[in-house]
Amino acid sequence: MDSKIERKWSLIYYLVMAFLVVIFVGPMAFMVASSFKSDPQIFEDLRSARAFLPVGELSLDNYRAVFAKTPLLLYFVNSMLITLITVVLGVLVNSMAAFGLQRVHWRGQKLILALILAILVIPFEVLAIPLMMIVSQLPAIGFEAGQFVVTGSWFNSLHVQIIPFVANAFCIFLFYQFFKDIPLDLDDAARIDGAGLFSIYWRIVMPNAKPVIATASIVLFLAMWNQYLWPLLVIQGQDTRPVMVGIQQFFGRTTAWGEVMAYATLVTIPVLTAFIFFQRQFVQSVAGAGLKG
Repeated sequence: MDSKIERKWSLIYYLVMAFLVVIFVGPMAFMVASSFKSDPQIFEDLRSARAFLPVGELSLDNYRAVFAKTPLLLYFVNSMLITLITVVLGVLVNSMAAFGLQRVHWRGQKLILALILAILVIPFEVLAIPLMMIVSQLPAIGFEAGQFVVTGSWFNSLHVQIIPFVANAFCIFLFYQFFKDIPLDLDDAARIDGAGLFSIYWRIVMPNAKPVIATASIVLFLAMWNQYLWPLLVIQGQDTRPVMVGIQQFFGRTTAWGEVMAYATLVTIPVLTAFIFFQRQFVQSVAGAGLKG
């Protein structure tokens, strides 16, 4: 009897999982398949399952049109630079902040942690205008004729899209939660051997934090790659424009759905690659450290 109930629940479980796969993978399959089709064929295939399959008269014309109508390669380079630099700096800064909050005891520690957690409930839309006003007053420093000179404002630059987002309250919380599971005995043993705080952080804690590093990297990567509102406010020129703002410009130049799907497919590839690359560590971090405590 128990085996029959177990088989029944297993069947229900797999049916639910299959349904979720269709829900989440279906739109992506439609996007990729449509990127190789002409608009008449896209609308014709909507009547059947062919809409989700790369069948019929396929071509790369939509992808050629994307590169012909917009400097997509430039946007990609800008977004990759912004994203990768933010991820590297973000992992270092947020992990150091979490290390200071969890492994070092000092006055006001709990208050700072509470303030960081409070930031999680504040949407970025509330901070965007005040942050833009602050950034507008910051000078850009250049190096000319052997000396530093003020070359303008932070607007229309790469660093204005990086520096405000290096520190991330959610990533600090992730690291903080994970560091709680690393035994403090390791720190004590390292101190006996003469290690300082930075040595404990770099040689003891971080090598044991690979799963949460992967999780934080994915969180920062997705946040920066999908940035739209902030670049829209601070970037007016084309030279430093990222892909998500570039897609708006592209939509203004075409009404062909096949070309739109081709652009969306190209923008999605780096996100899928990052998730697949860090998938095992991401699942391990969520399952092992989670959001407990």
